[in-house]
Amino acid sequence: MQARAPLFTPVLVVGCVIILISFAIRASFGVFQIPIAEEFGWLRAEFSLAIAIQNLAWGIGQPIFAAIAERVGDRKAIILGAFTYAAGLVLSSFAVSPQAHQLYEILVGFGVAGTGFGVILAVVGRASSDENRSMSLAIATAAGSAGQVFGAPVAEYLLTFLTWQATFLVFATAILATLLTLPLMRAPVASKAELEESMGTILMRAFRDPSYTLIFLGFFSCGYQLAFVTAHFPAFVTEMCGAIDPSGTLASVGVTTTSRLGAVAIAIIGLANIAGTLFAGWLGKRYSKKYLLAAIYTGRTIIAAGFILLPITPTSVIVFSVAMGALWLATVPLTSGLVAHIYGLRYMGTLYGIVFFSHQLGSFLGVWLGGRMYDIYGDYTMVWWIGVGVGAFSAIVHLPVRERPAAMPAPA
Repeated sequence: MQARAPLFTPVLVVGCVIILISFAIRASFGVFQIPIAEEFGWLRAEFSLAIAIQNLAWGIGQPIFAAIAERVGDRKAIILGAFTYAAGLVLSSFAVSPQAHQLYEILVGFGVAGTGFGVILAVVGRASSDENRSMSLAIATAAGSAGQVFGAPVAEYLLTFLTWQATFLVFATAILATLLTLPLMRAPVASKAELEESMGTILMRAFRDPSYTLIFLGFFSCGYQLAFVTAHFPAFVTEMCGAIDPSGTLASVGVTTTSRLGAVAIAIIGLANIAGTLFAGWLGKRYSKKYLLAAIYTGRTIIAAGFILLPITPTSVIVFSVAMGALWLATVPLTSGLVAHIYGLRYMGTLYGIVFFSHQLGSFLGVWLGGRMYDIYGDYTMVWWIGVGVGAFSAIVHLPVRERPAAMPAPA
């Protein structure tokens, strides 16, 4: 009897550690919106544009770092990504103008690309058995949510006794510390059959496939919704949420201000998504990934619409955070798994990285538009409704995707 391949491998554990720290830092940037704007007297759109540029750079850098990993090695790509990330954080700590922050966030975005999903999920996917791949991708994705659980609260806590500049330096040290785990990351090499096909051949096959285009378009709304909430939800809750009852449950656990609630909401989203992402990975092994993705985008659309239509209260913030969190990154293992299933594992990182660029175009628009609309109208209502619309679009666009491997001939 053949032994079952283990689910937890050194590659998966190391990948989870790197993604956890990388995403904890990235998820904290919304906490810096108000402190930086107040220190320099900037409009909300100024630092929002910096975060938006970070997201766009992340999207541009994702296929680049994935290609580097596939050409010269996964660990070398991760080392380059970590040093780029740290450099962006250190330089940002000395920035005193909006333009400087916006410039240095390019480095941060490329750093996230080198230590994030595109590189790590490809390594994890190759190191996993066919039986465990969907769940392995879900666990690695859930690690990003685990980082989000403590990223924003840790940043908010550090800001109580450190300047935002010193907090950036602490984060730079943390991302470099993840490199100590790299000796354990040894993924298997590609098979002979996979090596026979060049990257150009696989890319052309994907670009000519309408299903790849639909997956690309569908991932846009995921980026828009997630980045907008990550960057603006703490400030949104701080300013728009009703007062917290000093004798209520939230106050009894130390959440006494809407500012604290905003940071905790990001953590709740991340916590709920750990369960949601793992469940999505379990479902992805058993059911059609495209229909699961359509269902997730439909759920997000309904949740966002309901939240903005109802009064913003501490209770509605918590309910929204739990509901949206359950669907937060559940799209990632399904989308990456769908790409791997259709086009194979050899160039999964590059192909997923290109799809992820659409995600980050949405991220750029969600973050920048959030700040811009706030400065014009004094609230985020219009940005929320745009998110509802693009979410509905993504739900529809996944339905025609053809899930069979692209190399297979069409049945007679």
